[in-house]
Amino acid sequence: MAPSEEMFDDDDYPAYTMGRAAEIVGASQDFLRRLDEAKLIAPSRSGGGHRRYSRYQLRLAVRAREMVDQGTALEAACRIIILEDQLEEALRLNRELQEGQAGAV
Repeated sequence: MAPSEEMFDDDDYPAYTMGRAAEIVGASQDFLRRLDEAKLIAPSRSGGGHRRYSRYQLRLAVRAREMVDQGTALEAACRIIILEDQLEEALRLNRELQEGQAGAV
């Protein structure tokens, strides 16, 4: 079965194994487990129960690794990233609402 073209463009598709994800992020597998425990990322599970990561989750993990490398505690880094993402989403929704109201006038 050929992979769907959508899989290649989907940032949320769980394409990476833990080992490959750790390699891409430049961190240990334990670091990725700790991000899961801190509720920053919740990897999907394969049929065999192995963690699978998406590109979006890897970007979050890289942000966390960079902050931890700069001296931020892991839990604080995760909380900051979660809040930044929530703010970004709220701003995006606000822009969409404003654009919808401007189009209705």
